[in-house]
Amino acid sequence: MVQHEPSSSRGARTGPVRTCLGCRQRSLTADLLRIVAREVEPKRFVLVPDPERRLTGRGAWLHPDPECLSQAERRRAFGRALRVPGNPDAAALVQLVGSGDGASLGVAPQ
Repeated sequence: MVQHEPSSSRGARTGPVRTCLGCRQRSLTADLLRIVAREVEPKRFVLVPDPERRLTGRGAWLHPDPECLSQAERRRAFGRALRVPGNPDAAALVQLVGSGDGASLGVAPQ
């Protein structure tokens, strides 16, 4: 089921809404980065950013903000949200989000 943000005024942005794994706030998908898990070895997964929202598999959503990333890692939210065993490797995601360049990720500024 796709949830949409109700438009409260003319010109307000609308679209699908998802919850950020880090801060747990609901936001439009245009403001969030989609993340998927890829298996690199048996029972070992890495987190892969999906800025174009086209990769197959279960996705999780995160604000492209280092604070949201650290909260999600601290709570071990990625493994649960993506339904993978253990704690997936987030090194590539940390490097990408840590740069703080949401525009290069295809994410609208907040």
